[in-house]
Amino acid sequence: MKSVFTALTIVFSQFAYAQTSFQVIPLGVKGGTDESNLSAYMIAPVGSDNYVCLDAGTLHYGIEKAIHAKLLSGNAADVLKRNIKGFLISHGHLDHLAGMVINSPDDSTKQIYGLDYCLDILKDKYFSWKSWANFADEGEKPLLNKYHYTQLSPGIEAPLQNTGMQVTAFPLAHSSPYQSTAFLVRHNEAYVLYLGDTGADSVEHADKLHQLWQQVAPLLKSKQLKGLFIEVSFANQQADKLLFGHLTPHWLMSELQDLASLAGASALKDFPVVITHIKPGGNREQLIPQQLKAYNPLQVKLIIPEQAKLLRF
Repeated sequence: MKSVFTALTIVFSQFAYAQTSFQVIPLGVKGGTDESNLSAYMIAPVGSDNYVCLDAGTLHYGIEKAIHAKLLSGNAADVLKRNIKGFLISHGHLDHLAGMVINSPDDSTKQIYGLDYCLDILKDKYFSWKSWANFADEGEKPLLNKYHYTQLSPGIEAPLQNTGMQVTAFPLAHSSPYQSTAFLVRHNEAYVLYLGDTGADSVEHADKLHQLWQQVAPLLKSKQLKGLFIEVSFANQQADKLLFGHLTPHWLMSELQDLASLAGASALKDFPVVITHIKPGGNREQLIPQQLKAYNPLQVKLIIPEQAKLLRF
């Protein structure tokens, strides 16, 4: 009987591990005006204290809230130096990187990962001595050599140092011709997909999202893709010409229908879709979740993240 119990325990443990591969701590979840709660998500394999940050709009305040919620230990300065091993920056807008820049004087040596256009903005506009000290190892001299720029190549997987994770970057259209990035993070055979700001293909007159869906559809079908982080900045009332490279509930569902055409509608049923970057203003924060819930034909599992509330995938 003991051997049977032991075997069942091992099987259950393996099953549980297969079902939960990542832990994500939202340090900031909004787009726009609230500087204490801007896009930043710490992601690590389950059971690990070695995270990377998916965007870095808010850091210090979000870390403090996560410590208060007992998701992290120590003080904010120690967590920044010790637990965040690098930054994946989707694009050069302040609400996605201000926390990294502001906290750089007190940070430790680590990597900044991004596609070439994003890293060029950091070199030219932020860590430039004109707007901030150059804490990186490239760009205007003198170089303080704290951050190392790691340029990602579209579609090519690269290691996230000191985390046990890998990442593949894909370009997105964010108010063409401006660009953003999607990051496909892998640990062992499990994946999470995070999108920076993006517009719908038909509004952007592009095919970046369709190309991305083609890449991840097989992972969705095989259940290796554990979750999707994607923005919905505006409610359906926002005119297409005033979206400026963002999504509405209508356009999100339209894009998910395109993904379903590649992976099958059944693959999206109960699939976790985390809604990021809701812009404060008017009644958007109430209206957007209502509109998403009212029209969800694929029956995805909609998640509205909260600052310092742990997510598992």
